[in-house]
Amino acid sequence: MFPGSLMMGAKDRLLPPSVPYRFFVAAVAFHLAAWVLLAVAGPDAALGFVGGQGTALAALHLITLGTLAMTAMGAAIQLLPVATRRPLGPVWACKLMFAVYAPGVALFCTGIALAVPGLQHGGAGLAALGLLIFGGLVAANLRKVDDLPGVTRHAWLALAGLLGIVVLGFALVVDFTKGFLGDHGAIAAAHGVLAAYGFMGMLALGFSYVLIPMFVLGSAVPDVLGKRTALLSAVALGLGALGAALGLGVLAALGALVGLAAAVLYLKGMRDSLKTRMKKRLEPFFRLVWIAWGLLPFSLLLALPPALGAPLDPWGVLWGFVLVFGWLLSFVTAILQRIMPFLASMHSSALGGKPALLSHLSPKLPVDIHLGCHAVALVLIGVALAGGWAWPMRLGVLAGLAGAVSFGVYTVEVLRRYGSHMAAAAAAHQQG
Repeated sequence: MFPGSLMMGAKDRLLPPSVPYRFFVAAVAFHLAAWVLLAVAGPDAALGFVGGQGTALAALHLITLGTLAMTAMGAAIQLLPVATRRPLGPVWACKLMFAVYAPGVALFCTGIALAVPGLQHGGAGLAALGLLIFGGLVAANLRKVDDLPGVTRHAWLALAGLLGIVVLGFALVVDFTKGFLGDHGAIAAAHGVLAAYGFMGMLALGFSYVLIPMFVLGSAVPDVLGKRTALLSAVALGLGALGAALGLGVLAALGALVGLAAAVLYLKGMRDSLKTRMKKRLEPFFRLVWIAWGLLPFSLLLALPPALGAPLDPWGVLWGFVLVFGWLLSFVTAILQRIMPFLASMHSSALGGKPALLSHLSPKLPVDIHLGCHAVALVLIGVALAGGWAWPMRLGVLAGLAGAVSFGVYTVEVLRRYGSHMAAAAAAHQQG
């Protein structure tokens, strides 16, 4: 099926460019805000963080809700109709989803940083409403799709994870003031498993089966492999989340091992597709993909020590950092780096004439700087968390902030170049 047949008629299923791009721009802005918050708070805010309100938890949710989920929502509302050849839903619903979700994330993270219950509850309610609208749109799109098991089965798992994180997330927020949960930390761990490996992880795996073969012009991943990874992932998520919630470390560790098996199968499918690719030279965004793919199994291995009783500081902190900032943030920024100019190029021929080339829409220097800064931040912050040292944490956060600024420059420049192309096309169209 991929890559040729996927794009047949794709332009007829494109949303107005302002719809997905509002999600992407917001994701980039929240990415920058998270690093700014960590830089302002100083190294003590993150060192040894194992839970509780404050700047570290707020920065974490600026990444998870603000960057990761925001990107997934923007990508899904555009890519799913293309992949499934079925409409996602009315454009107004996508706009409403953003209108409630983006301010909800901002309010919630502000409330967490300042420990203000009203902002937390109001922001959580708006963010949850946006996520539930997203879940409804995706479920309606997938309901009659039976020819893309590698995509749809992971997407259904992501939606199951979404329901779980909304329920557990509300319980955790209310528990900050009511204290009704028997073990806040255990529920938080289950929430983290469902959010990172469930909702975002399953979307990452499912979309990989569409995006990677399409971007490298490689062969499709066999359906049987997609079904196997979905089955193993479902078992892993069930064991991991249940084990974390009940404090049964052996069960959670077993879930991590089953998840590792699923990750190995997934990476094998990606490797096989790359071997058959027509593009022998991989594009720059793939450097971040390599980092993400290396850190996915590493995050599952790091989950074993805290599950089996090792101290949360540093083992649990390292696991969460590698999982969120390592695997998921690397993968999501890679996809953002590629999908923003890709969609701009597809929209650029709307007024007639030749579409803008990806190479003309994508400035190279900002993404090179982002790659270097992101890699340095991962290494330095990882070392700081492992050793409890302030100076590498401070330097790592500054590197992450510099990378976020560079990625913001890249985003602005892609949009500026797209706007310039469309202005020139409009002028030529008028003259013609």
